[in-house]
Amino acid sequence: MSFGFFLVGAIIFSLYIYFTVWNIFYSSKKQREENYPSLKNINDEMDSDGMGNYGRFPEKK
Repeated sequence: MSFGFFLVGAIIFSLYIYFTVWNIFYSSKKQREENYPSLKNINDEMDSDGMGNYGRFPEKK
């Protein structure tokens, strides 16, 4: 009986540790994707200053 309790507790504990580590890695990857998108997409989609692309670079004459 006590070995059964120990086995069930060990299984629950190992599942808890597995999902905790998985959650840490998954959240880290997701946060990295959201906060640092590739630079190729930033130049076309994000307009940080609100003036369009011409606002960041002076016009060449």
